[in-house]
Amino acid sequence: MASIYDFEVKKANGEQETLEKYKGRPLVIVNTASKCGFTPQFEGLEKLYEKYKDQGLEILGFPCGQFNDQEFDSQEEIMEFCQVNYGVTFPVYAKVDVKGDHADPLFRYLTSQQKGMLTEAIKWNFTKFLVDRDGNVVKRFAPQTPPSNMEEDVKKLL
Repeated sequence: MASIYDFEVKKANGEQETLEKYKGRPLVIVNTASKCGFTPQFEGLEKLYEKYKDQGLEILGFPCGQFNDQEFDSQEEIMEFCQVNYGVTFPVYAKVDVKGDHADPLFRYLTSQQKGMLTEAIKWNFTKFLVDRDGNVVKRFAPQTPPSNMEEDVKKLL
């Protein structure tokens, strides 16, 4: 794939859509989990989204259960958890694999563009990727990096 905008993803309701709808907007793409020590980052991600969405920022959440099965099995439980507990209003997509043989193509692309400290693979929930307005994956943030520490990088892309 030549661009992040070529990728097709599955929405929470099962419908497919391409990321082309986000063309020209900076993105934070994150693999999430509802039962993880980093789950409270939903709050920080939502604050970042609320603060900058009117300037074009989009945050895209992709639930994943690959790390100690820390995600609900049903999409309904995932969506309810995010909305009720953290007031999430940014898009949360269907559950995906982010590593291994069945990794979603989007996450294969993201990890090929921005490698981690020791490996290309995503090692845990809440790995965050920053994408500029032109679709370039410009930065990768470790799971332990709180969303508030991403704010300066986000502002540079607005």
